[in-house]
Amino acid sequence: MRHYAADLWSPAGAHGTVAAYGHYGRPVLMFPTEYGSARQLADRGMVSAVGDLIDAGRVKLYCVDSFDAGTWSATDLPLEERARRHGAYESWILDAVVPHVRADSGDAAEIMTAGCSMGAFHALNFAFKRADLFPLALCFSGNYDPTTWRRWGEQGDAVYFNNPAAYVANLHGDHLEWLRSRLSILLVCGQGQWEDTTGSLESTRRMAQLLAAKGVRHELDLWGYDIPHDWPSWRAQLAHHLPRFC
Repeated sequence: MRHYAADLWSPAGAHGTVAAYGHYGRPVLMFPTEYGSARQLADRGMVSAVGDLIDAGRVKLYCVDSFDAGTWSATDLPLEERARRHGAYESWILDAVVPHVRADSGDAAEIMTAGCSMGAFHALNFAFKRADLFPLALCFSGNYDPTTWRRWGEQGDAVYFNNPAAYVANLHGDHLEWLRSRLSILLVCGQGQWEDTTGSLESTRRMAQLLAAKGVRHELDLWGYDIPHDWPSWRAQLAHHLPRFC
């Protein structure tokens, strides 16, 4: 399996690592869980779970660092400041990672996003905000409402425009019509241990309701009561669903 790691800087000065796996196929931008590094998904078996697809040249994975420690997970900061700091991550993904993926996979390649837990939030949020770049998001056990996380302080525009649970409800007009024609979302969640205490199960169901109300193309797949919020679940879910999209 072709594998390399690249350190990338955005024009704004943000820095992080991309770990890539595969020689050919549809590119997948994969976000780690909270605090995770670019190597986390390989270390946790997510890459090997779809190794047959990678070896067959059907998919290439681009696993990125998280910036959560200085943004959403910085609980000493008010939520609005955390959301503002997320802008550096957004800049790094859009201005450094995406050009790198396109140079490696071809400018015409459509990039899908994917992630588990906190990574699922990023996968969904980036797809909604930049569906021109990311027309498909695969989201496993996500909580899509930052205002339900460890929060305090004011909530302004920075929070709102990074809160799918809020802005999806207010989509309308030409932009909504364009999203209906462009974007597809897969929402997957177990119903076992920790899916309730993390808020993932409730948030996944709520997001599916919002997407249905807005007519945005999506699929909701709830796994059983024996499926926890944990890596074995996500490995099985990724291996089950990814072949359909590459």
